[in-house]
Amino acid sequence: MSLYGFSNLQHFQESDVKFMINWRRVAVTSMFGAGFVGPVGHFWYEGLDKFIRLKLHLMPKSVRAIATKVAMDAMIFGPVHLFVFFSYMGLCSGKTIPQVKEDMKKNFFPALILEGGVWPFVQVFNFRYVPVKYQLLYVNLFCLMDSAFLSWLDQQKDAPWKQWLKSLNSSKEKGNH
Repeated sequence: MSLYGFSNLQHFQESDVKFMINWRRVAVTSMFGAGFVGPVGHFWYEGLDKFIRLKLHLMPKSVRAIATKVAMDAMIFGPVHLFVFFSYMGLCSGKTIPQVKEDMKKNFFPALILEGGVWPFVQVFNFRYVPVKYQLLYVNLFCLMDSAFLSWLDQQKDAPWKQWLKSLNSSKEKGNH
């Protein structure tokens, strides 16, 4: 079982600040952790380690192997995870596919930027010191915090800081054309 959903135990109403548990959201994020993060993460870490050792012939704890794992995790697993998370959470909350797409446009890039500043540090420690069979457990501890962050990010709607991050992506895209 994944720790993923437990970050949603605390839910505050805007009208009052008493502690509330949104059990539906806890169940939905727990199912995401158990149905996606758990199984996919298991095969991801096992497969990544085998790829590094057997295909690239790198020593598992070498600086080059760790840097390669961190880069692959950031470029492959991170974006896939965010895409699946925002899609799943949107659909489970009753949104239509066009609404999920619109939310994805608002949330994906800011999440990718902000998580890109945290996960590489988490993963360096993970890939250097944690045995492969325990890497998913270690990551799940951070997924608990990540789930809270992504839930918070999703609730920010069109916050000014989100618009600023989005404008960075828009100006970058305009510069490439």
